[in-house]
Amino acid sequence: MSTRHPRTADPGAEPIPASGPIPAAAVDDPAPPAPPNWAGFAGGLAVVLALGIGTHLLTEGVPAWSKGTAFGAIAKSIEFPIYAIVLGLLGNLVLTSTGLRDRLLPGFRTEFFIKTGLVLLGASINFAVIVRAAGPAIAQAVLLISFVFFFTWWIAGRLGVDDRLRALLSTAVSICGVSAAIAAAGAVKAKKEDLAYTASLVILFALPAIFIVPWLASLLGLSDAVTGAWIGGNIDTTAAVTAAGTLAGEQALQIATIVKVTQNALLGVAAILLTLYFTLRVERNESAQRPGAAAVWQRFPKFVLGFLAASVITTIYAGSVPAAVSSATIGVANDLRTWFLILAFVSIGLEFNASSIRRFGWRPVAAFGAATVANLVIGLGLSLLLFSSFVF
Repeated sequence: MSTRHPRTADPGAEPIPASGPIPAAAVDDPAPPAPPNWAGFAGGLAVVLALGIGTHLLTEGVPAWSKGTAFGAIAKSIEFPIYAIVLGLLGNLVLTSTGLRDRLLPGFRTEFFIKTGLVLLGASINFAVIVRAAGPAIAQAVLLISFVFFFTWWIAGRLGVDDRLRALLSTAVSICGVSAAIAAAGAVKAKKEDLAYTASLVILFALPAIFIVPWLASLLGLSDAVTGAWIGGNIDTTAAVTAAGTLAGEQALQIATIVKVTQNALLGVAAILLTLYFTLRVERNESAQRPGAAAVWQRFPKFVLGFLAASVITTIYAGSVPAAVSSATIGVANDLRTWFLILAFVSIGLEFNASSIRRFGWRPVAAFGAATVANLVIGLGLSLLLFSSFVF
């Protein structure tokens, strides 16, 4: 498979809108690491916390304030992810217009907040549910990832997208969004503007999916298990999956999370296969270090282990103490989970970067959009096939 002609790099590319360090392999000319931006981190974190408190106040207050009005019935059904994302986007607009957003970017820690929240979510899921869902979740993950990855690779190639960018697009839409794009960027030595673009594109498509997929599931009359599997298998980012699952209900959220963490667990495998392909085919004449077990472990999403450990510990604990004590403990974990998820959803809105999307033209957007639609249709079919008979 031949390499497309690379585009000219844009020296004014926006920073990557994702928390965590940029893989060294994703940077063209490695430079000495910059000193930590503690002021930006503290300021950004303060903004996230302030908007998180605002989200909590709106979630609790709007139903009470609007009671007895025409809006009152609607207000009761508005969950905290909606308020959090809207406030995050409004904060993004204000910070961007004042020139402060890029300075505060280190404090928008979406990945940290969402992964901590998901580990806490594991504490509320009986491990027996995970065991029963593991088989169909693995089958769905392998089939869906394989189909969507190769479909995206094909359609992006037909549209003339260069190999490195289409590797990022294919991995992001088929596995787990921004985290997958970061791992793929290191594997294929992508330019940092490619990574910034892919991350922004993921968020652009994930935001409406948070609301559209649960609505479609309700419209189609899908069960909680099928709804959760559809959400977990199709929405690209783990944070957006959690938001959509929250809107769909607790049982749907549990299945959505199990399906998504199963996909996340395959991230290391996908990154290694990409490294091998680009080493042996695309960069055949370049010297490159062959990936090994250490690289697999480095790219493996460790929070998956925390999620499973929390579920095992809680299941054992619940079986050894009175039900009232267990319920109270899980209630505390759920409250903490809610706060971490609020901060994660606020950060999603704050991290969204529309400017990097306009720079690449319509072809990558068309490829990503086509892949998203294919992902949605095939994912629904697999969810119905594998989870229709699932019983909690």
